[in-house]
Amino acid sequence: MSEKKYKNPNITISKVFTKKGDSGKTELIGKKNISKHDIRVKAYGQLDHLNAVVGGCVAEIEKLKIENKEVLELLDILESLQHKIFNLGNMLATVDTSLLEHMPQINDDDLNNLENNIEKYNAQLPSLSSFVLPGGSMINIWFNLSRTETRKCERIIVEMHSAYPVKEIVLKYINRLSDAFFVWGRWINFNMNINEKTWDSNKG
Repeated sequence: MSEKKYKNPNITISKVFTKKGDSGKTELIGKKNISKHDIRVKAYGQLDHLNAVVGGCVAEIEKLKIENKEVLELLDILESLQHKIFNLGNMLATVDTSLLEHMPQINDDDLNNLENNIEKYNAQLPSLSSFVLPGGSMINIWFNLSRTETRKCERIIVEMHSAYPVKEIVLKYINRLSDAFFVWGRWINFNMNINEKTWDSNKG
C-alpha cells in the first residue's frame, strides 16, 4: 500500500525569537494563547525531546561507520522516524481536528510499517529468559534512552487523552514505538557480536 502524502505546512521561519511567548503563553493550531504548562504543550514538548534522543541514535550509528546493509536500512528507518515523531507532535498540537485531514499525521500504514520492522529485527534475535540490562555499547544506551523517553511521552499522552481525547492511532503508535527501540537496541549489540547482560536478582 502506498504511503499517503500530506500537504506540507506553509511555514516560514526567519527569526530565532518572536517574544510572543514571553508571558508564558503559546499558540496551538486552532487556538491561541494557551498556557505553556497545558498538558498538550507538555505532550508535544516531550516528543520534541524524544526526537532529539533519536537524533543521538542516528549520530551514534553514523560514527560506527558500519557498511552492513541492515544497519544502513535501520539508519534510514530512524531518520524517517524523526519525521513521524514530528507528525505525531503536529497531531497533538492541533486543537481543531477538522484541520488534520490534509495536515501531516501518522496513520495505519505507519503503524503497520513499524510493526513489520519490529518483527523483522526481532526474528534475528535469541529468545530472552530475563530482562535485558542497558549497556554493552553506546548505541545500545542511546536506543534504551529512546525507549524510556518514549514511555515518558506515552504517559503524558495518556494523561492528555483523559482531558483531550486523541486518535486511537496515536496511543497505538507511541506504545509500539518503545517496543521498537527495545528490539533495535538488542539487535545492534547482536549485530556487533556484543553479549547482552540480563537481570539477575541475586546480584542486586
